[in-house]
Amino acid sequence: MEKVKIGLIGVGLNTYWNQFDGLLDRLTRYQERIKEKMLSYKNIEVVDAGMVDDIDKANDAASLMKKQDVELLFIFISTYALSSTLIPIINWLKVPVILLNMQPLPAIEYDKLNSMTDRGAMTGEWLANCQACSVPEFSSVFNRAHIKYDIVSGYLDDDEAWKEIAEWITAAKISAGMRQNRMGVLGNYYGGMVDVYSDMTLQTTTFGTHIEVLEMCELAAIRKSVGKEDIEGKVREFEGAFVIDPSCSSDEIERAAQTSVALDRLVEKHRLGSMAYYYAGMNGNEYENIITSVIAGNTLLTGRNIPVAGEYEIKNAQAMKIMALMGIGGCFSEFYAMDFNDDVIMLGHDGPAHFIISEEKVRLVPLPVYHGKPGKGLSIQMSVKQGPATLLSVVEGNDGLSLLAAEGESVPGPILNIGNLNSRYKFSVSAKEFIKRWSMTGPSHHCAIGIGHVTGILKKYAFILDIPITVIS
Repeated sequence: MEKVKIGLIGVGLNTYWNQFDGLLDRLTRYQERIKEKMLSYKNIEVVDAGMVDDIDKANDAASLMKKQDVELLFIFISTYALSSTLIPIINWLKVPVILLNMQPLPAIEYDKLNSMTDRGAMTGEWLANCQACSVPEFSSVFNRAHIKYDIVSGYLDDDEAWKEIAEWITAAKISAGMRQNRMGVLGNYYGGMVDVYSDMTLQTTTFGTHIEVLEMCELAAIRKSVGKEDIEGKVREFEGAFVIDPSCSSDEIERAAQTSVALDRLVEKHRLGSMAYYYAGMNGNEYENIITSVIAGNTLLTGRNIPVAGEYEIKNAQAMKIMALMGIGGCFSEFYAMDFNDDVIMLGHDGPAHFIISEEKVRLVPLPVYHGKPGKGLSIQMSVKQGPATLLSVVEGNDGLSLLAAEGESVPGPILNIGNLNSRYKFSVSAKEFIKRWSMTGPSHHCAIGIGHVTGILKKYAFILDIPITVIS
């Protein structure tokens, strides 16, 4: 992924600079501190237009931001500034704006200011702390111009404010990553699973994701070209990535390894960043050998942040990719059961999953039958790390796309050792209430699971996309 460009400008009033010695330098240093802090986040380039204190500089700043194609713009209100400086931004830029109402300190040093003997110097000291003054003025202009914006208030070393800023930057990374993503769709839908059917045009126009329609015959041809040395190398990769159950036959391992090599080549050829797949066909058809041996390879791809969703679940592949871009995993999952004794919900699937969310090393195990699907083959056995977890679903409803999320805890307790990913989850509401609220939002029966609590970031990403988000809490 290329570095994401974040815009930063400071705004002030040039009339002040000759009136109050040192004020401009002081405010510029504050802006430099903000820039340095932003640059500490990975994969970020800060496009800094400096101090904008008149309309000409505002035009230059807007031109720079447009030319650099920034993902979003932070405006640091360094002191009082005229709302006219916003007009070029309103006219030229079509990106979300975040107003930074960031004071140098949690509060003005009242005794220091009041002990000054020069009332002009006292006014200069106040102006260095009056960031809040322009917030209502700027908001008024943005509201009337129908500009998407938000406000972060705090002070320069305010951890809470910087958490918000970091979430905005992460949301910008997700937005850029989803636009750059190429999703492969391979095979066809699971017949009758109508909740999974998706409008690919809506997916591409909302998220910006390019969808590449793939053919099973292409994967089959690539698989036939895989040599013995390639298979042996992939088996060694399996041995490093998985705990291979002793009951896995060498034939099944090699079959899965050959398919995994072919998947890697398919992904490389089409430059894919995610994939959704499913295929059944007639029993014993040529492609059954492929489709019944994909889980190990798809899990390796998912672990490389190229998430793969089964059952042609495009919406879930999108949710998994969002989580992958956040660095929190993302696995293919569905509701398994409810434990009313412990008030928990069990979620899982037969794969694939992401290694970083696993409580222990992922096991590769044989399944004598893929429930509801043709054939047999290898699957994965794992549980999600105990602790904070987030569920995410991309919902396709009557009014377009939306996000559905929930924060909960992956908790200890008995699970099903059936050769699947599965874990137990507890939420702030009862299991009965949770399944009702979640389901009535209208998602498909699949969802993605990641580690940590990240709904703050997801809300900001939904804001950037201008789509609704529902958070179950």
